[in-house]
Amino acid sequence: MEGEIINIMDKDNALKQIRDEIWDLNESPLYEYRTQNNYYPVLGEGNHDAKIMLVGEAPGRNEAKSGKPFCGAAGKILDQLFESIGLVRADAYVTNIVKDRPPENRDPTPEEIALYGPYLERQIKIIQPLVICGLGRFSSQYVMNMFGIGDQMGVISTSHGKQFEAWADYGVVTVIPLYHPAASIYNRQLKDTLLHDFAAIKSLI
Repeated sequence: MEGEIINIMDKDNALKQIRDEIWDLNESPLYEYRTQNNYYPVLGEGNHDAKIMLVGEAPGRNEAKSGKPFCGAAGKILDQLFESIGLVRADAYVTNIVKDRPPENRDPTPEEIALYGPYLERQIKIIQPLVICGLGRFSSQYVMNMFGIGDQMGVISTSHGKQFEAWADYGVVTVIPLYHPAASIYNRQLKDTLLHDFAAIKSLI
């Protein structure tokens, strides 16, 4: 599929293949924790032909219970961000690097990131977004590293909202680091910053 335009039916089938693989990913250190707690893997949600992809780090408890990304308070802020540019979340594709919840919402380990990261790369190649937003420092750095531009990242307080051009197999992609929506729940200034940074996306699609 590298370098070619993929029709929507092929995209659907390719993403279902990823879903099935992750469901059965018993070599994952998070697989037993998922099954013991009757959690779901959180694969991603949205338009399989999206022009915008948002990437978080890993699902939390609410997400693992529902199988849906960003479904709590941070998800409500994400909805407001989309509304602010005249879109709904279903227009985009929202996912995480790691597809299963780490215990107690701890940071994913390097082993977990190495295991799940290639699935994110496959999702990007299938969906072929024009804009990829990292939600938070960690996810932004990971995405930029993936495209070989990680040395341009810097700290999130100076790189948020900036547009970085990268090359994917299917063409040019704009990577935009953003503050994580959860960081703005109790900080109005950060929410205003997110709204301002998000406004730039509309001109890119």
